[in-house]
Amino acid sequence: MFRTICAFVALAACLAALGCGHPSVKQEVIPIKAASDPLSEPKAVLRQYAEGQPFGSEVTTFPAMVDAVRKSDPARADVLEKGLAELQKASPSERPQKAKELLSKLQ
Repeated sequence: MFRTICAFVALAACLAALGCGHPSVKQEVIPIKAASDPLSEPKAVLRQYAEGQPFGSEVTTFPAMVDAVRKSDPARADVLEKGLAELQKASPSERPQKAKELLSKLQ
């Protein structure tokens, strides 16, 4: 009985030492594409407002969003800037409708 237990322990130790082998690990770099449309972020925020979400900390990023849009489309940046300013002045009950209107202007 003692020999059998010792044999199993030795076998387990050998298997543990061998492990599962050394599989080759393939490493690859996956590039992350930045959003190519600068309007994607403002549209996403406006959709949330259109659904009734209140303002949050994203309000501080409005100028940066406008600047990003201005680099590719100055006319839409002006519309966005004016619309966001109106949205901030609007009452909470008016915001969803104003956000929907601004979204349609940016299409």
